[in-house]
Amino acid sequence: MTTPSSSNWLGFALLTMLTWGVWGAFTGLPTEHGFPDTLVYAVWALTMVPPAIYAWRRAGGVVQKDRRSIALGLAIGLLGAGGQMLLFRAVKTGPAYLIFPIISLSPALTIAMSFALLRERTGRLGMLGIALALLSLPLFDYTPGGHSELGPWFLLAVAVLVAWGVQAYFIKLANATMSAESIFVYMTLSAVLSIPVAVVMTDFSQPVNWGWNGPGLAAVIQVLNSIGALTLVHAFRHGKAIVVSPLVNAGAPLLTAVIALLVAGAVPGPFKMAGIGLALLAALLLALQPEGDAGGSTGASGEGARA
Repeated sequence: MTTPSSSNWLGFALLTMLTWGVWGAFTGLPTEHGFPDTLVYAVWALTMVPPAIYAWRRAGGVVQKDRRSIALGLAIGLLGAGGQMLLFRAVKTGPAYLIFPIISLSPALTIAMSFALLRERTGRLGMLGIALALLSLPLFDYTPGGHSELGPWFLLAVAVLVAWGVQAYFIKLANATMSAESIFVYMTLSAVLSIPVAVVMTDFSQPVNWGWNGPGLAAVIQVLNSIGALTLVHAFRHGKAIVVSPLVNAGAPLLTAVIALLVAGAVPGPFKMAGIGLALLAALLLALQPEGDAGGSTGASGEGARA
């Protein structure tokens, strides 16, 4: 007999896909209205606090404090926070409909690291996903005649891919000895402790929009990220990772790309469209790779990529 909680995994997974998909499409709006991306980071870090308190209370008010847990927890948190900071800078100058399909390839790096460092092996879907990921990236920068149309946002998006791919690898290591609640608390702690760095990086010589469409809009958008992180925990707790991962890892970037394209009213060229398609297909294949074959890397990346 199915319990009420276990039957709700699909609702949690769809809510994660929806919140992260909408968040990705609109995360650059506050900077467009004059609110610096560094301060958007600070707002995002603060929106992580309520779900972290919830996770801490679910764990009985206990967080693991041994050396391994502290080191892994802070490493996971700093990689996630650093990726977020780079992401906010990327969406300030680049299109979300190209940035998020690139970032969705982070599980490829996680699987590659597990292959090289842990001697793990992935199955055919994982290998095909990695191959398609490698094929998709050059298409984002390809135009007939050899003229590049990409700016610094492309390198920033790749840097986020690397940060979140490595982060997921450490999440995978941490899951052997740490609870999900402890990991999430350390992620939040790292994000909050990095706020002063973001503030120092802010150019206050330029006008800052302190109105509702500055920090207020940032809070509304970034809380979607935090809600998605919380609902994802429930989705993985009650549902099968092999079903939840592809729904979120491929579904959220696809929703972001579609919404961003509609809002921008832009039609990318055929090569960039091919890059978007290959990237999303690669993300789907990487997420679909059975956890037993890929060593759980896709599941880990899905749970840590946005926080």
